[in-house]
Amino acid sequence: MNFENIILEVENQVAKLTINRPKKLNALNRATLLEIHEALKTCKSNDEVKLIILTGAGEKAFVAGADIAEFSDYTVKEGMDLAAKGHALVFDYIANFPKPIIAAVNGFALGGGLELAMAAHFRIASKNAKLGLPETSLGVIPGYGGTQRLPQLVGKGRAMEMIMTAKMISAKEALAYGLVNHVCELEELDDKVNSIVQKILGNSLQAIEAAIKAVNDGYVDGVNGFESEVEAFGKAFGTSDFEEGTTAFLNKQKPNFK
Repeated sequence: MNFENIILEVENQVAKLTINRPKKLNALNRATLLEIHEALKTCKSNDEVKLIILTGAGEKAFVAGADIAEFSDYTVKEGMDLAAKGHALVFDYIANFPKPIIAAVNGFALGGGLELAMAAHFRIASKNAKLGLPETSLGVIPGYGGTQRLPQLVGKGRAMEMIMTAKMISAKEALAYGLVNHVCELEELDDKVNSIVQKILGNSLQAIEAAIKAVNDGYVDGVNGFESEVEAFGKAFGTSDFEEGTTAFLNKQKPNFK
């Protein structure tokens, strides 16, 4: 499949999805969101893909925000439709994706860019990264999950301050806030991500898929996350991965999950 705004590369069970609009600092427009969705659908159905790395082209930006020129004249109805489709096609789709998605934040992650990174299952940032939600400085609010996911990650008070002030924070601050898991030099980012990827790939991806759902269920109104955990835990006992993992452990061997 040919894309104009992203690059999708698959190698050694890992898909690397790169937002590729460097002249626009990888800003998200409607076409890019659609391509991200199509790429993720391809990865979901491809059994060779076990994990996805999400990043931006170049050394300046992960994603510097949404392409403001595209929606500056939208009506109320068009604005609501923009947010709703964005959630369904990309942001919620990523958050609930059955395969691990890691955001490698290699520069500016602002507005929709930070929301994209927050939708991923976790984030690793380079030291040059700057993160923020500047929407209130434009007379609007975050519309791709920022008001919901940021408080979950950093706490209500810090999220309120970041949104109200529209300020950017450094990668070091993001690490202290719990917004990113690791920070490293830009030239070390790929190696850092890959070292974590290899640890994940050595575990049961069947169990990881179940864990993703159980964790997410804890944040859904009306869903009991503990009940989801109990059910998924029980079902794990009927899988070949459980048999392989426990047998290998008892025999003091490394498991070979299929």
